[in-house]
Amino acid sequence: MAFVSEDNIHQSSNSTYRTASSSLCSDQEALLEKLLDRSPPSLPRPEDRFNGAYIIFFSLGIGGLLPWNFFVTAKDYWIFKLSNCSSPAPGETPEDSDILNYFESYLSIASTVPSVLCLVANFLLVNRVPVHVRVLTSLTVMLAIFVVMTVLVKVDTSSWTHSFFAVTIACMAILSGTSTVFNSSVFGMTGSFPMRNSQALISGGAMGGTISAVASLVDLALSNDVTDSTLAFFLTADVFLGLCIGLYLLLPRLEYARYYMRPVWPAHVYSGEEQPGQDSPTAPLAAPRPSFSPTPPLRPILKKTAGLGFCIIYLLFITSIIFPAVSTNIESLDKDSGSPWTTKFFVPLTAFLLFNFSDLCGRQITAWIQVPGPRSKVLPGLVLLRTGLVPLFVFCNYQPRVHLQTVVFPSDIYPMLFSSLLGLSNGYLSTLALIYGPKIVSRELAEATGVVMSFYMYLGLVLGSACSALLVHLI
Repeated sequence: MAFVSEDNIHQSSNSTYRTASSSLCSDQEALLEKLLDRSPPSLPRPEDRFNGAYIIFFSLGIGGLLPWNFFVTAKDYWIFKLSNCSSPAPGETPEDSDILNYFESYLSIASTVPSVLCLVANFLLVNRVPVHVRVLTSLTVMLAIFVVMTVLVKVDTSSWTHSFFAVTIACMAILSGTSTVFNSSVFGMTGSFPMRNSQALISGGAMGGTISAVASLVDLALSNDVTDSTLAFFLTADVFLGLCIGLYLLLPRLEYARYYMRPVWPAHVYSGEEQPGQDSPTAPLAAPRPSFSPTPPLRPILKKTAGLGFCIIYLLFITSIIFPAVSTNIESLDKDSGSPWTTKFFVPLTAFLLFNFSDLCGRQITAWIQVPGPRSKVLPGLVLLRTGLVPLFVFCNYQPRVHLQTVVFPSDIYPMLFSSLLGLSNGYLSTLALIYGPKIVSRELAEATGVVMSFYMYLGLVLGSACSALLVHLI
């Protein structure tokens, strides 16, 4: 085990930040302790005993994305339920072809629009509604939605297919919106905790994707009844959401969590970027009392996080261009052999499981290594370097090919290698940028900054998804 000198441990306003070497001191300016965020000397920093808070945040990260992942993974279930027949005859064309053909597009719209609106609403509510109210309300609504969908799994909906479709789209819209509020609220709350807790939350989200990919593979290999497997998926989500409610209620009972969840002093938000401290020799003898603003000031947050925001947007832009639109259409070169590996399991293993597992590994590495720092020019350089992943995937065996007929990488090992690289770089670099954001502002702006960082992430996903359609038409 390596021991780190105390000289290389810097106290930020919200966390302890450990550098890789003392040569990175210039990267730590934004993480030095601010006067307003100093805790009283009589209040020592408690330890996270048995990693209790870390485990809770990791579990909340899983719970925030696992239900949504299960919802969109159950593609065969939606096809079955929307075929307007409980047991369609072989070769029969479903009546509701429009619903079936464009269901994923409808689902995407139902997910996108509420997420944008809820992100904006959550930012406006940061100072108006306590975080525990937003978190518990969103968890309760998510659980209620999944209970409804779980009940409908075993209900024969063949006589009211259009109504079932409307209910599904409405549930997806509500689920997406409340999931956005939950994730951005909890991430904003972790802005007042040490960075390892933000990292735990983000890694938990990747674990949710990995669990969903593994469950999909198990279902593909073992299940004979689509409704039974979907019922198992949804019941798992129900149980986990209930567990998340219990864990969140447990969090304030931990001494470690209470220390970092204490109210910010002084309880106000400055309208400007910085205010001189009372101990400053240049401060006036009678400083004017700052006014409280119910809405966090957006301009100083955007100014301080602009560089990290670019990194997050571009990272997820490149990732969502490739995954899933391009990566899931790369076929095995030995597909004609008819083996299950090259036909049935190739895409679920290479595109979904390998990407999600690599993404999880990349995020988890940030628990031990945080290099480069938030002010380093190396970070945006690495982010831009990922642009080269796009042609690598395009020149694998993507099918069908209309304009680009050449396959430069004639082996199944290449898409596996590229998927691993895509997931690993996405997980590591995006987690670094996300956890740095709330640390380069004062503590009273940490939660609002966490919401803004979530908006950067979502903007990158939307832009990449839109451009992925254009890329597919160019191949």
